[in-house]
Amino acid sequence: MTDNAPETRLLKPHDKDLGGGFQVRRLLPAAQQRSVGPFVFFDHFGPATEQPGSEHDVRPHPHIGLSTVTYLFKGAMMHRDSLGSVQEILPGAINWMTAGRGIVHSERKPERLKADTYVNHGLQLWAALPQAHEEIEPSFEHTPADAIPELVEQGAAVRVLVGEAFGARSPVKTHSQTVYLDIALPAGGRFELPPLAPELAVYAVDADLAVNGEPVAVHTMAVLPNGQGGVLTADAAVRLVVIGGEPLDGPRYITWNFVSSRRERILEAGADWAAQRMGHVPGETEFIPLPGKPFGVREPDTGTTPV
Repeated sequence: MTDNAPETRLLKPHDKDLGGGFQVRRLLPAAQQRSVGPFVFFDHFGPATEQPGSEHDVRPHPHIGLSTVTYLFKGAMMHRDSLGSVQEILPGAINWMTAGRGIVHSERKPERLKADTYVNHGLQLWAALPQAHEEIEPSFEHTPADAIPELVEQGAAVRVLVGEAFGARSPVKTHSQTVYLDIALPAGGRFELPPLAPELAVYAVDADLAVNGEPVAVHTMAVLPNGQGGVLTADAAVRLVVIGGEPLDGPRYITWNFVSSRRERILEAGADWAAQRMGHVPGETEFIPLPGKPFGVREPDTGTTPV
């Protein structure tokens, strides 16, 4: 690499407690990297052992202007939303909920597992909607694990969760170019990742790896230079994910669970949720109240901040 060559940017996780001791590692948004392609939010949770009586349910809460993308390595979650969708989320499936002008959902322990001990482990990402689609009608789509393309490429097992790669295309529908891959790289493996999109990042899920010879520790995200791929190598077997896509079509503001290109729309959504005008999850009476007085006075990375 020459002195003038662009460098890979490494992002370390920030631990967050979502309540009840439920810890996540947050990689996006970060001060030095607000988004990668359409993705403005990246949380890695677990592996965490769920015990009988443990309460890590996420009560009904709202979203606007984004799509939530939930992917499990292990475990199960029950999704319910204000459209009436009820879907148990299982490992290997992609669950894509488009908030658009507004949706409310909950994520809870499935009733069938209430008395069981099991492990939950997965990722939740948010993809900001293009400005032309920020206010579309909300929707929810579940793509089961057996519908996700799987292939062996350069000796690695690759699942094309979203987008297109190596001649395979995911059935998951998106509103902008989006790439999301799950790759199992064997010990001693070498994988040439092509420039699948203008913006790409690699996240080390469970072991260390190297990107273009640069060490990337477990739970670290390596953001590649724009328009470039990279050579991925690992001494030990490692699971990694690749995310990316086309850049955002302008800045985004994030406050709490809301994403928008317009600050005033964020404040409007907050007022709507405070007045309970955004809908209800059928059969549920609990909800997470609007945080902050006044709304928007939060931690720096969750306040009204351009992305």
